[in-house]
Amino acid sequence: MSDSATGGGVVQYSQSNRPPAKRGSARFRPGLVPTLVVIALLPGLLWLGFWQLERGEQKREMIERQEARQQAEAVGPEQVEQIDDPAYVRVQLQGSFDAEHSFLLDSRTRDGQVGVELLQPFQDQPSGRWVMVNRGWLPWPDRRIPPVFDTPDLPLKVTAWVYAPSGKPFVLNRRPAEGWPRLVNHVDVTELWDTLQRDGLGYEVRLEPGPAAYRVDWPVTTMRPQQHIGYAVQWFALAAALIALFVYFGLHQAKGDRHDRHESDRRAP
Repeated sequence: MSDSATGGGVVQYSQSNRPPAKRGSARFRPGLVPTLVVIALLPGLLWLGFWQLERGEQKREMIERQEARQQAEAVGPEQVEQIDDPAYVRVQLQGSFDAEHSFLLDSRTRDGQVGVELLQPFQDQPSGRWVMVNRGWLPWPDRRIPPVFDTPDLPLKVTAWVYAPSGKPFVLNRRPAEGWPRLVNHVDVTELWDTLQRDGLGYEVRLEPGPAAYRVDWPVTTMRPQQHIGYAVQWFALAAALIALFVYFGLHQAKGDRHDRHESDRRAP
């Protein structure tokens, strides 16, 4: 029922004839701030997840290549320089160590114990090439006393493999120490040969177990592929949780808005 005021041309509707509110007009209202948060965080979480998967695949390929090359025949040091990517290639050496010049790579740990890795020049007799050989890890519990090691006097035949790091480490102090054996905090084979004023193989080689080796349980990588996959799952789970919270908040906000409008309609005259 309606009342008309002919003088002013104004028509008033009773509450029963009021136009109904549109249903479903506010089913999802997340708000500006949650939307901006999702836009800012979601791409980063997804990128981290896929990056971890990519790193895991790289580590898997690295381990497979190392295992394959460990089964291959050893080559001479002169052949190493002819290989584009000699990482993990086995090298056969026959000659003797230079006992007068030893390098100790500092801050190496095994089983929670601090120690050093012993690197010594080795002259290969068949090729005449100098090679920087890492003989392995040895403990250094008391830094007031020099580490104890010995060097074989007689010529010997050893097998090692080429260690080619993926990049140079970040080092704060590059100032070399003095005296022999010389303590170093990183291995740059070119710098070591410059220190000795010799022309040697441009790669560090690491001994396989044998009479001249100390502890040589070399880790191929500090993190296994399975660990990268686990981290990827965590990043993807965080992304999924973020989306779920975003949807829940949007639906909850819309439900509250509908409830407020319903109460307002009930109280309207």
